[in-house]
Amino acid sequence: MHMRKFNPMSLFVFVVGLLLGGCNAPKLSVADEQMARGEYFDASRSYRKFYKKLTKRSDRELKGQVAFKMGEAYAKLGQYESAASAFSNALRYGYPDSAAVINMAYMLHGAGKYAEAVKAYERYMSEYKPTPLIENSYKGAKMGVSSGGSGLTRYNVSKRNLFNTTRSEFAPMLNGDALYFTTTSEYVTGTSRSEITGMKRSDIWVSRKNESGVWQRPQALEGEINTEMDEGVASFSPDGMTMYVTVARREPNADTRVAIYTSKRADARWSAPVKLEIEGDSLYDYGHPSVSGDGKYLYFTSNRPGFGGKDIWRINLEKRGVMTPENLGPSINTGGDEMFPYARTDSVLYFASNGHPGYGGLDLFKATLKPLGIWEVENMGRPINSHADDFGITFEPGREAGFFSSGRGDARGYDNIYYFELPDIKISLTGNVSDADEEPIAKAVVRIIGNDGSNQKMITRDDGSFDFTLQRGTSYVMQAGAQGFLNARQSFVSDDAEEDAEYRVDFTLVSLSKPNIVENIFYDYNKATLREESKKALDEVAEMMRENPNITIEMASHTDRVGSDAYNNDLSQRRAKSVVDYLIESGISPDRMSHKGYGKSQPKRVTKRIKRLYPQFDEGIVLTEDYVITLTPEDREIADQINRRTEFKILSTDYGF
Repeated sequence: MHMRKFNPMSLFVFVVGLLLGGCNAPKLSVADEQMARGEYFDASRSYRKFYKKLTKRSDRELKGQVAFKMGEAYAKLGQYESAASAFSNALRYGYPDSAAVINMAYMLHGAGKYAEAVKAYERYMSEYKPTPLIENSYKGAKMGVSSGGSGLTRYNVSKRNLFNTTRSEFAPMLNGDALYFTTTSEYVTGTSRSEITGMKRSDIWVSRKNESGVWQRPQALEGEINTEMDEGVASFSPDGMTMYVTVARREPNADTRVAIYTSKRADARWSAPVKLEIEGDSLYDYGHPSVSGDGKYLYFTSNRPGFGGKDIWRINLEKRGVMTPENLGPSINTGGDEMFPYARTDSVLYFASNGHPGYGGLDLFKATLKPLGIWEVENMGRPINSHADDFGITFEPGREAGFFSSGRGDARGYDNIYYFELPDIKISLTGNVSDADEEPIAKAVVRIIGNDGSNQKMITRDDGSFDFTLQRGTSYVMQAGAQGFLNARQSFVSDDAEEDAEYRVDFTLVSLSKPNIVENIFYDYNKATLREESKKALDEVAEMMRENPNITIEMASHTDRVGSDAYNNDLSQRRAKSVVDYLIESGISPDRMSHKGYGKSQPKRVTKRIKRLYPQFDEGIVLTEDYVITLTPEDREIADQINRRTEFKILSTDYGF
């Protein structure tokens, strides 16, 4: 939204007189003069007193004009609900300018009344051609409606009362283990109050961590920075020894000029600020400094001619003499206001804007510099952003956490400091290592290697279980191995979604000492020809042979109890041979395999796996013919099915040596 409150700090949002036309009433002319000087707090009180005196029917037109001016004063103070009400009154009393409609939309937007704001925007756009700025504001209000007031991101946000008073605290900036911020506390250095906000003039305070890493109660900054005038919105050189600070000097009978000053740290104190010479600083205002990570550039806000009311610019600090600013261009700057830049890295810039689509007031945005020199801008979303002003962000080194300032929850338009943190995404991988009979394998070694360079190892527990903590959006290769078993490998990719995730990968290891059943091998009745659906399982056996080129196996086939020994021996022999023939066709050398038909001579023992599938059978029972004939017809069929099986066992592990 375009209309801007003045509150984050009068001089640092820059005094720009609206030069409203007065009327003949003396008290109204006083209010107009206050407004023109940027004394918004005093102007709002003067307009309100005058408005209340207009009670005659003949005052209707004048009342609409005063309501409009009062709305503008409230808007500059960030009192959006009061401003929206004032603009609504202006329209009620016939104020003819379309600005009343769009300003009411802006104020409803800033008050978080998104549905009403959308209707007001649509009312304006039905009669007038919207500017790109109005279109963006309309999109932002619709974003607010669609969000339903809930958070859109994983950030956690909390107010930090240690840093906040009953006045405004804003624009936090970390410098090592110290947090610097701007305050209008009752205890600031100056004694006078701002005509613009009605609060004390701002100073810089600092909070430091103790040896235990706990933040201590803030104190006024040591040295010569704080004066009777306004100071605030600081940034620091990479070594932390030079401060760049916004300073306003209000001279009698002249507009307040806002400029960037520097101060040096020595003996735990900051020196008197010295003005940084920037081209055009006698004509325009410069503030909100932010030093790039390499110390080369200084980003800042200025009202010099650009794309909108206030744009973000930068200068090269390595150049000598008076420096000429460079505008960051239309990807970042809009027809609205872009302010409070924070250069996190050489290619990542955070800033506040009311010109890009947002949730109301100033929103915080992240801009990423792409290879072609274009900035890609994205709204930081809720709950970082709210319907109020959100601005002045700073990050803890190497973490998605830090501080910012916001006017949320304060009808007076005062700002407070908030802490934000993006919780680590918890991506876990669990699994089990077992043999083909689902017997757990303890002390197996499981390794997982990611394409991010990670390499982890774990020994399985007594129950065969293991677990790892992973990163999102990463490709992994895993291997499990244990004494007496062949190694097994698997691969997978973790999802890159920004949410917690749990994965499971189980390993079934091939035993070197006992038969390993091959599931899903099917034949037609009384035939040795493999069905088509059997080939997938045998393809896995072939792959196992290729991954372990030094093993030889015996492929065995077993039948159920029905039929003579001779019949079953012959049938099982042919079936075992058909499996080996398929593996040979798959490229496995025939001298690595033998086949054997055991008929019904080796009935199956009930394993843990069989017990899980068929609880009616006790683990350890052998499904002999004498046992099977004691079962119900249904269980007999199941027992016969279990006995009809194809297995392989490892004969040697030194083939080719």
